Amino acid sequence: MYKAEENRYDKMKYLKSGKSGLYLSRVSLGLWHNFGSVDPIENQKKIIFEAFDNGITHFDLANNYGPVPGSAEENFGRILNSDLKQYRDELVISTKAGYDMWKGPYGNYGSRKYLIASLDQSLKRMDLEYVDIFYHHRPDPDTPLEETMGALSDIVRQGKALYVGLSNYYDAEYLRKALRILKENKTPCLIHQVRYSMFDRRIEVELNKLHEEEGVGSIAFSPLAQGILTDKYLNGIPEDSRAKKVSSRFLNEKDITDEKLEKVRALNKIAEERNQSLAQMALAWVLREDKVTSVLIGASKPEQIIDNVKIVENLSFSKEELERIEEILKD
Repeated sequence: MYKAEENRYDKMKYLKSGKSGLYLSRVSLGLWHNFGSVDPIENQKKIIFEAFDNGITHFDLANNYGPVPGSAEENFGRILNSDLKQYRDELVISTKAGYDMWKGPYGNYGSRKYLIASLDQSLKRMDLEYVDIFYHHRPDPDTPLEETMGALSDIVRQGKALYVGLSNYYDAEYLRKALRILKENKTPCLIHQVRYSMFDRRIEVELNKLHEEEGVGSIAFSPLAQGILTDKYLNGIPEDSRAKKVSSRFLNEKDITDEKLEKVRALNKIAEERNQSLAQMALAWVLREDKVTSVLIGASKPEQIIDNVKIVENLSFSKEELERIEEILKD
């Protein structure tokens, strides 16, 4: 029977999400990859146990995570109910709905029918009474915002989720309207999940300020730019890398230019001076100045959890370091 490390909370730092009372671990574990039906359940257990033993309390899922869709939730539920049940109240479990999940017109986007049905399915897969955070996974241009936000608010009132989250709402005015509706419904948005890394900084234009003004937390996914911001590409593109795979949806060989590799190598020099790996520095950079509440990491083995959690030991950057990084990143 799994027993968590007694000193787990000493290994992590926590920050309140926006103006809420909920603290999130600065590092959260995403189950987007490596937790599907094709992945060994024993390795999944080791990763999740290592995460919790190191103070990671937030576990992030979605209805379509797998493959196959739904299998990440099923596997997490199996592990939770067999080994982590006694720690349920120490965990923040989130899931989402918004992308294709089942056939027909009711299996994606943001209708009330889809969102409520999807969460009911997610709760059944994980054998849970509620999730801590339920996200709308992406904007729906064909459904009135009032319907989508109303469904999220009703889900909280029904006790199926404790908090509301949004994901991928990059249009500032559209996000502002959604936040206003949720506030009017007495279920303010807890957190906004966005793509953010040294190579994808669009949230810095308007969204960071909007989050602060509205008291909304933020959590960054793809903080390592699909692996580019690691030591994997320091010497070029390895044959076994994600970029070399023809089937890769999110990273292709053409995306990794010589110019980008030069930037990666220059950034790596700064990381070495900080006694961090490039990945560790890239994660710490996302959390600098506390503008982002938490950073989502993925893992294929427990050792990666240990490496990533070490970032909380050095989240600050000197003015000189930030200036050097800016000089490298500028176009």
